[in-house]
Amino acid sequence: MGTITIIIIAVLGLVGGGAIGFFAGKGSTKSDVEKIEADAKAEAEKKISDAKSAAEKLIADATRTAENIKKDKQLEAKEHFLQLKAKNDQEVAERTKKLVEKEAQIKQQQLDASSKLAEASKKEAEVSKKDKEHDAIRDNLNKQLEVLNNKKEQLEKSHETFVKKLEQISSLSKEDAKKELVDSMRKEAEASALSIMKDIVDNAKLNANKEAKKIIIQSIQRTAAENAIENTVSVFNLESDEMKGQIIGREGRNIRALEAATGCEFVVDDTPEAIIISGYDPIRREIARLSLQRLVTDGRIHPARIEEVVAKTKKQLDDHIREIGERTVIDLGIQGIHAELVRYVGRMRFRSSYGQNLLQHSREVANLCATMAAELGLNPKLAKRAGLLHDIGKVPDEESELSHALLGAKLCEKYGEHPAVVNAVGAHHDEMEMKYVISPIVQACDAISGARPGARREIMEGYLQRIKDLEILAQNFEGVEKAYAIQAGRELRVIVEADKVDDKASEELSFVIAQKIEKEMTYPGQVKVTVIREKRSVNVAR
Repeated sequence: MGTITIIIIAVLGLVGGGAIGFFAGKGSTKSDVEKIEADAKAEAEKKISDAKSAAEKLIADATRTAENIKKDKQLEAKEHFLQLKAKNDQEVAERTKKLVEKEAQIKQQQLDASSKLAEASKKEAEVSKKDKEHDAIRDNLNKQLEVLNNKKEQLEKSHETFVKKLEQISSLSKEDAKKELVDSMRKEAEASALSIMKDIVDNAKLNANKEAKKIIIQSIQRTAAENAIENTVSVFNLESDEMKGQIIGREGRNIRALEAATGCEFVVDDTPEAIIISGYDPIRREIARLSLQRLVTDGRIHPARIEEVVAKTKKQLDDHIREIGERTVIDLGIQGIHAELVRYVGRMRFRSSYGQNLLQHSREVANLCATMAAELGLNPKLAKRAGLLHDIGKVPDEESELSHALLGAKLCEKYGEHPAVVNAVGAHHDEMEMKYVISPIVQACDAISGARPGARREIMEGYLQRIKDLEILAQNFEGVEKAYAIQAGRELRVIVEADKVDDKASEELSFVIAQKIEKEMTYPGQVKVTVIREKRSVNVAR
């Protein structure tokens, strides 16, 4: 207000002074001057009033603006304070949380350290206790060891004294007495062991073979298969010997063409009304026989016609082989065999093993396996399948370095057969480890079919060698005078010297010879060992 008053007084002074000067210059009267002063005063007061009102209004506006600004600033300051307070509270909370966690960790570490310290103290106490116990045991053992050493020295001295007395009494040295004792104990132990072994084997055979014999007998009784003997030659019969010249041809060209096309030899000799076809492959011999039969029936025999007929015969025989295989698996009730394996089954018809037709042998083994598996409560279909395919490796299209068992297993695996069938085929000659129950069944049935009397023919040289080996094996035993293999090598009779072998030793000798034959020789069926001991007392009356 002080500033406004000064401004008003200054304005009045200026106005009054101006008026006085104006009128003074004009030479106005006093009354006029007063009037002018009064007007100027009134006007000045009005202006002062207006200025005062404007100033008050300006002051009020400024006051309101200042109040608003003050409130805004207070709000901003309060909001900023709240933000800072919230931030500070958050930082305080985080620091408090960290301090709590750190305090908890420190307490846990203190607890762990305390427990470890207690456990270490406990272990240390236990170790100390055990050390004391060990020391006591060691001292005790040392004392016992000293006592034992003393007793050992006394015993050695007593033993030496005793041995010297025995040597003086028996007139034998220590080494001689030891040797006699060892020999005596060895003989006694061998005799006892052989006797016990014989009893164990006899009891095992008596108890274990009852059901096996029953199953095998039932299998053989329920299975019958015809036996066909195949040779390495085939005989082609002619109506007359006049056909031989036509078959030979001019300068032998026809017979050479036949041999080249079929891979067999044609023997045309003085045999009346017959031509011999020789070859190790029975399928080739069959192709040659059928081709020659068609050529003779047709009457046109020349190299070109021979090649044409042989080619047609091969194709027809392949179809026939497949038909044989299909008919075989149908007859046996086997399903799901690969077409190639079916063809191999058909090829078995023209293959022989030791004089036994391979297809008939395989059919027989399949039926035996099914019967035996059924008796044992196993899967007869799987066993029959394995029995039929067990010799499939004998009829491959190409020669292989593998044995027929391993090759058969490889073929079965190739064409998706069951792992049990693959294992049975590969293991029926012990060339693979038997992993399934049907594997020994297939092996046993194969041996049954092959060992059946009349089923197979043996080569004479092999037969004679086996007989000779049997006799030599028996003659190598001490006390054996003579040995004879009889009944085609199925029985071995051994004659011993009565003064060297007693009755008990003869029983043991029979058992030992049988065991050695099992381990060292290969033979079909079984070999019966009979030991004969004869005592003769002879005196002459004169």
